Amino acid sequence: MPSQPLIQIISKSTIFPAAKSTTPDLKLSVSDLPMLSCHYIQKGNLFTRPPLNFLFNLKTALSHVLTHFPPLAGRLVTFPDGHVYISCNDSGVEFVHANAPHLSINDVTNSTRVPDSVKSFFTFDRTVSYEGHFKPIMGVQVTELNDGVFIGFSINHAVVDGTSLWNFINAFAELCRGANCVSKRPCFVRDSVLISSARLKISPGGPKVTFDEHAPLSERIFSFSREAVLKLKERVNVNHRKRVNFYSDGEINVVKLIGKQMNDEKVTALIDNLLRNAVVLKTDPEPEVSSFQSLCALLWRAVTRARKFPSSKTTTFRMAVNCRHRLKPELETFYFGNAIQSIPTYATAGDVLSNDLKWCAEQLNKNVLSHDDTMVCHFVRNWESDPRCFPLGNFDGAMLTMGSSPRFPMFDNDFGWGKPVAVRSGRANKFDGKISAFPGWEGGGSVDLEVVLSPETMAGIESDPEFMQYVSGGC
Repeated sequence: MPSQPLIQIISKSTIFPAAKSTTPDLKLSVSDLPMLSCHYIQKGNLFTRPPLNFLFNLKTALSHVLTHFPPLAGRLVTFPDGHVYISCNDSGVEFVHANAPHLSINDVTNSTRVPDSVKSFFTFDRTVSYEGHFKPIMGVQVTELNDGVFIGFSINHAVVDGTSLWNFINAFAELCRGANCVSKRPCFVRDSVLISSARLKISPGGPKVTFDEHAPLSERIFSFSREAVLKLKERVNVNHRKRVNFYSDGEINVVKLIGKQMNDEKVTALIDNLLRNAVVLKTDPEPEVSSFQSLCALLWRAVTRARKFPSSKTTTFRMAVNCRHRLKPELETFYFGNAIQSIPTYATAGDVLSNDLKWCAEQLNKNVLSHDDTMVCHFVRNWESDPRCFPLGNFDGAMLTMGSSPRFPMFDNDFGWGKPVAVRSGRANKFDGKISAFPGWEGGGSVDLEVVLSPETMAGIESDPEFMQYVSGGC
């Protein structure tokens, strides 16, 4: 007799907004369009057992929150001129109710590897974002476990980035708890440099993902406590240097004081002359490497060691950065859509491993700090000169791609029966070298890294002393 599947679909339905949308069609930006070849984002939360009426409350709150986020209930549409828009036409979102009575919270959270069953907690598996032309832009799947529930969100990546995704989920939870309105309203204004006249040419049949969806992969959550992260940051920033600059603000400087203590009239006269011309010496601290950049550098070194490259091999570490505050003028904090760019940092395997951790972290830090309004606009112009979908994957075997962020409010989603006990993601957009960063459950600066690697590389970093010494429960 064949065994029953772990996940049983109980029902599927369409949830419509509680009120008709008045939001006009929204043009996809130069940050949205490249994502048309990516899978729908799949992120979700694991909770303890909910109250009996939770399903009705979720559906009701979802209907109401869609009135504040009308693009999510719409569809993509390509106009005759080739530009792609979101039509906020109230077509609705998919809602799936599933049951997994043989799975428990411990099955999801206590395994060294992320179990394959988690991939079944999401609808729209392997759905490419271009399909939002004829499929719902969002799907919500509620899977009941024997002692808890998982709420999984699958959302079109050409419509949202991580900032927009988690703001929506937070708002959904807010209304489910009984709030009358959304406290952090999304902004749908489309008037920045990201809105372009350039057109993305789509091949017949639509774009496809640019990586092997069926390659063998190993996936694990590595947890780093607040103490471990601070220890790592301290290691990277040891002997933090100061830089000497000239300023014209009239401050007294150490050179003048030395001159006076030496009672050298010539030195003092020279300093007084400098002061009269408002040229003053002042020390400024160099930019401090962040704890997250320190953690990325640690992973970069461990993976490079595990991949066993020749020293001349060029490695790449890509980091997704939020451009909302980098543009001038800045975008609204809760600008709805994609406002991200992928920053590559390059270094040979020899440089990554022969230099210390501080050196690797500084390379990442320099790239992030230099990505200002000018650089954002440069990236935009570069794309406009050659419109294309984002090439997601590990094309030369030496790439790492960091997505998501430990700053996202992933544990602020209390739907009425308590905060989540874990964050997990589905199969979407995963390949050898794809990393996602989550805040740790205990908060306070703790970080979880969802690491996806080839099985051989995963085994290598799991036996790497430098890396594992910072992992909770590591060697």
